[in-house]
Amino acid sequence: MKIKQSATLIEYVTRNIRLEGLTDIMFDRYSGDNDTKLEPHQKLYFAPGNTKAIGIPALNIISFLSAHNTNSAPKRLRDKRKFKDIANANLSFVSIQQVFIPLLKGKEQIIFGKFERDVDSKSGIYIHRSVARLDKGIPNPKVRPVVPLPWALEFELTISPNKEIQEQEILNLMEEGGRALGLGTFRGVFGKFKVVKWE
Repeated sequence: MKIKQSATLIEYVTRNIRLEGLTDIMFDRYSGDNDTKLEPHQKLYFAPGNTKAIGIPALNIISFLSAHNTNSAPKRLRDKRKFKDIANANLSFVSIQQVFIPLLKGKEQIIFGKFERDVDSKSGIYIHRSVARLDKGIPNPKVRPVVPLPWALEFELTISPNKEIQEQEILNLMEEGGRALGLGTFRGVFGKFKVVKWE
């Protein structure tokens, strides 16, 4: 039996996006196990190729749109009975071509130098020190690097043709989630952003 080829071409929607920070963005990159302790600068994400350019993995933005087990935009902002369907649709039909997205100051990449007295004079990145309380009041000191304003991200997002989620809802989640959650760690306090380009 000969399979008939469809006469219609599948049309993907591709948008160039720019996010700009509303608050400083904090990082706490996981070492890969619970025993390895990282220095503050090692908790940043560096561009592949042994560079000092910092940014975030594109997977962090996909997680922002699709995670079930952490506070994603659908989980935080949509009906509790429906958010998993929205998150799954984003995971299935939204993609970002880049693996790593550089953090920008204006149009220039943010380049890390070195910490001296908890501040990197080259990039403005500073160390935030605080103490979180675990169960039973056990103190858990946290030492994390923070990128100050202004910061931005630029990337290309592709939406595959589907019947589950529309482009407008993805844009809504980015805009609402940017104000409510943000990116990085300690989200909701740090990492908030606005969508300034979607074209």
